[in-house]
Amino acid sequence: MTMQPTTIIKRPLITEKSTWEASREVPKGKNAGQPVNRYSFEVDKSARKPQIRAAIEKLYGVRVVKVATQIRKGQYFRTRFGPAKTSDWKKAVVQLHPDDRIDLF
Repeated sequence: MTMQPTTIIKRPLITEKSTWEASREVPKGKNAGQPVNRYSFEVDKSARKPQIRAAIEKLYGVRVVKVATQIRKGQYFRTRFGPAKTSDWKKAVVQLHPDDRIDLF
């Protein structure tokens, strides 16, 4: 079963850390001075790395170098009816080719 790119990528994550990762440059090494170009997205929990790569390339028209994923656990909290938990979600951090850029903000 193939999923559509718009069902794989739920939303971009615009946080202080993700904004910093998208704009900072590599400080040392052979790639010093080049942009890091990492962007964070909330993705479908059943999506795999090749599907995420293809969805980002199709939706934004960029070249993806690397994809890293995490399952983020939901938070527990108390209600008047007893303990409850928010649902788990999947985060994908996508590194783009140094010449490409996504304008999210």
